[in-house]
Amino acid sequence: MAVVAVYSLKGGVGKTTLAVNLAWCASQLSARRTLLWDLDPQAASTFLLGRDQQATDSAQAIFTKDVEPTRLVRPTGIDRLDLIGADTSLRSLDVVFHALDKKKRLAKLVTSLDSAYDRLILDCPPGLTETSEQVMRAADLIIVPIIPSPLATRAFEEVVQHLDRKGGKVPLLPVHAMVDKRRKLHAERLALHPDWPVIPMASMVETMAARRLPVGAFAPRSAAQAAFADLWQAIERRLSAQK
Repeated sequence: MAVVAVYSLKGGVGKTTLAVNLAWCASQLSARRTLLWDLDPQAASTFLLGRDQQATDSAQAIFTKDVEPTRLVRPTGIDRLDLIGADTSLRSLDVVFHALDKKKRLAKLVTSLDSAYDRLILDCPPGLTETSEQVMRAADLIIVPIIPSPLATRAFEEVVQHLDRKGGKVPLLPVHAMVDKRRKLHAERLALHPDWPVIPMASMVETMAARRLPVGAFAPRSAAQAAFADLWQAIERRLSAQK
């Protein structure tokens, strides 16, 4: 099983959109047994895949009560795509990880899922926190969505520097997200990094929240879905090269 984390230091950069659509691509285009694990207390991925946030502490129980992750896995209604949903208990996940003082707690839990899935997608909360440290130890590849702006690029550079200071070896794949090429600033930023994958700003992406489905499930021939598919192929190539 390969673990792909979708993470950003900043919020509001399209992280959940990427996580949900990449999970769909993994399960449908690559026919991988795929699990999306929502680690964000906002539970946006959980909502988009048709499951409402639960007012319980079940999401945190995986970490605090030795509940096996498989007990919280739920089907999404999409072939080969399952979900571990989030709830509000994850708001204190950083405190939990600090109290546990187990640097690879998440990595150990991930290992327990290895035989059941080919791809695990982690939808991560923003910030440089104890949760992000756990993610960086567990992931094989981290996808970092970046809006084409100086502040978003600066945030990505901070993550790179943080990993360098920690001696981290997990590779990063930056992705230009929510791109509007008509904007001069966006065009300039894209020109600085022409090798980074691009996800356009599109009405089909905004429609996801109303339909509670990945783009590929209702607009398979759209430009947005083509961009997600291209990105997933790039991710598969990276994972294959890392073996």
